[in-house]
Amino acid sequence: MTEARVAPARRALSTAAEMFSAAVVAAVVAAVGLVAFARVQWPAFSSSNVTQAVTTVGQVLAVAGIAVSVLLVRRHRAVRFARLLSWASLSGFVTVTLGLPLAATRLYLHGVSVDQEFRTEYLTRLTDSPALRDMTYADLPPYYPAGWFWVGGRVADLLGMDGWEAFKPYAIGSLAVAAVVALVLWSNLIRHDLAIVVSLATAALVVAYGSPEPYGAIIALLIGPALVLAWGGLHRASGRGGWGAVIGTGLFLGLAATFYTLYLGLAAFAVTLLAVLAAALRMRSQKTWRGALDPLLRLAVAAVVSGLIALLVWGPYLLEVIHGSPAASGTALHYLPEAGARLPLPMIHFSLTGALCLLGTIWLVGRATTSRRAQALGVGVVAIYVWSMMSMALAALGNTLLSFRLEPVLIVLLGAAGVFGFVEFAGWLLLATSDNPRVRGAILVIGVLGGLSFVQNIPRHLDSDIAVAYTDTDGNGERADKRPPGAAAHFAAVDELVQDQIPRERDDTVVLTADTTFLSFYPYLGFQALTSHYSNPLADFAGRAQTIADWSELDTPDQLVSALDASPWRAPDAFVFRQGPDGYTLRLAEDVYPNDPNVRRYTVTFPKELFDDPRFTVSETGPFVVVTRN
Repeated sequence: MTEARVAPARRALSTAAEMFSAAVVAAVVAAVGLVAFARVQWPAFSSSNVTQAVTTVGQVLAVAGIAVSVLLVRRHRAVRFARLLSWASLSGFVTVTLGLPLAATRLYLHGVSVDQEFRTEYLTRLTDSPALRDMTYADLPPYYPAGWFWVGGRVADLLGMDGWEAFKPYAIGSLAVAAVVALVLWSNLIRHDLAIVVSLATAALVVAYGSPEPYGAIIALLIGPALVLAWGGLHRASGRGGWGAVIGTGLFLGLAATFYTLYLGLAAFAVTLLAVLAAALRMRSQKTWRGALDPLLRLAVAAVVSGLIALLVWGPYLLEVIHGSPAASGTALHYLPEAGARLPLPMIHFSLTGALCLLGTIWLVGRATTSRRAQALGVGVVAIYVWSMMSMALAALGNTLLSFRLEPVLIVLLGAAGVFGFVEFAGWLLLATSDNPRVRGAILVIGVLGGLSFVQNIPRHLDSDIAVAYTDTDGNGERADKRPPGAAAHFAAVDELVQDQIPRERDDTVVLTADTTFLSFYPYLGFQALTSHYSNPLADFAGRAQTIADWSELDTPDQLVSALDASPWRAPDAFVFRQGPDGYTLRLAEDVYPNDPNVRRYTVTFPKELFDDPRFTVSETGPFVVVTRN
């Protein structure tokens, strides 16, 4: 084998080894930091400025460490130490920025409310067992990609933690790891010192705008360098080489497929646009349609690689569908908030983010014909706007493409371009002033002060999400702000009642309850999900809702027992109701799209007489009524 063929393989292995080393460093830094934070009795973030002050100190120290690493790299001194310092400082920045404001609570951003409830439930399910199972329903494979949750479940199990309790440290740690992996990827594509700076900027933007959805934030961190890598693999004027980049693109798309379907769709769409553009350029240069074959072949190879990886989590669901299980269309795309009804234009916002995005927009346009980086990132930005237009148009047909969730990715891509634009603009200015040291110093001060101003305000930007983490009741029945807990404080007693009366494992016991946060803390199976938007299409959410309503209208215990036994799905072994004036109640949800909000709550009441029978045991604890089948 020739040296020309061996070199790319060696570089790929070297990059993989570097990514692994960086990930280990980041994981250690995050773990040490979070353990250290937990040993101090911090006040609640929303009621004291102490945590904000210490967070700012930590951020400044992390940025200083990054600055030192950049200086060492530029001077070609202690390069290995500089690389290690950049990894530790960047992961430390992520850990401090998220970990300190949340140090006095066991919950992650937005607690266990709304979307975070089903995410916590998923992690609890996969902590209980590594088997790929639906987060709620019995005997169903998962519909939502399990990759991030499966890894988190294994981490939680290894550490002996409950899933809900592991959510916060795992989310912060995985973001820290993703930040340094992105740094390694950038450093293999561009100058190392510039890679460190752009990695810090994109990490700060992702933490500020995407961290409440941690698995999506990981893909957002990686999508910029992944697009640059993809363009390098797809657009080869000579038609030779670049296959390592193609495989790398497939690996990234495969990772996206196992983490977040929406971001997979966007990334695949952007890569496809890059391939089409590469094919058009090849046809123009070669003056024949055959020129398009090579870029399209490369796209196909990346698709195959990503597809094989995707099957690791999508395989069980697809097999279930292929074998004939009826699947509803689902309502996951039935959501159109105000942000999804207009184009996102962060570059015209009067803020530091807006200024950076505006500079990035100018750079993308100005360098569109001369910079491969600008071309790759620019196509990514165009893909988001095309996706947004399609989403708004599709709303007329009763669906959307959830384009509002892509705004963090747009900000990250424009922010990365803004960093490149700032560096190039600074270079032009220095050239025009004959490298005047005063001008150099002024540019450096502007960049540092702007960066520090933004990063120290990230916790305040996340203030509402942090506040919910302190006001929600956690799995131990406590509120981190030390105020009286909510109804979830009685979940431990509910669990004890169910365990005493049903001698089976929790993950083999089906519970019907409208207080689905209970399923986020304990790995019981649910008969019905929180809303149809998080429900598995194989579960028939609407059919189950109608069945619950039908059960509530029965007259006698005999009728109820017969109906439960005849259920097309595994029937509840236990019911967890609220006490109502006319019986036992469940507050359920139905999809009312295109309205915003897209969910309507309604109450179903079961007469108490339905359970006045030796075949049921009725117990009460706090606001809950627990009914188990004997």
